[in-house]
Amino acid sequence: MSLMLCHRAVDHLQNGTRIMASLRCIVVTPEKTVLDAKTDFIALPLYDGEVGIAPGRAPLIGRLAYGQMRLRSGDTVDRYYVDGGFIQVTGNVVTVLTNRAVPVAEVDPIAARQQLANALKLPASTPELEGIRDRAVAQARGQLSAARAAS
Repeated sequence: MSLMLCHRAVDHLQNGTRIMASLRCIVVTPEKTVLDAKTDFIALPLYDGEVGIAPGRAPLIGRLAYGQMRLRSGDTVDRYYVDGGFIQVTGNVVTVLTNRAVPVAEVDPIAARQQLANALKLPASTPELEGIRDRAVAQARGQLSAARAAS
């Protein structure tokens, strides 16, 4: 009798017991390592959409957008606001390099709304100024989106 197993490194059998593989998530800002934790699943905002990462995922390098990073461990979901940057996935290690990462509970929606209002008033008369304005708008919108998810 032949037994066929689909093995993606998501889980494996050890002595007849199913063992779930996990991810290691490392979040680094210029100042410090914000997070170094084991988790089951990570969702991240990329510039071209959201990506979900489970154990066994193929290697990936991506550019982060401004928004919410979610880490699921069992029934618990931890949420962080990430301020752009890059991710790298190798093996079951997800490395997030970002300017800022804070728990969404620490994102002030009133300050983010004010930041958005101020950003929309910035001049955009040259390509450089337009880029500065667009970045400030994207940051404020990312913070607002993350803060809404926390409520």
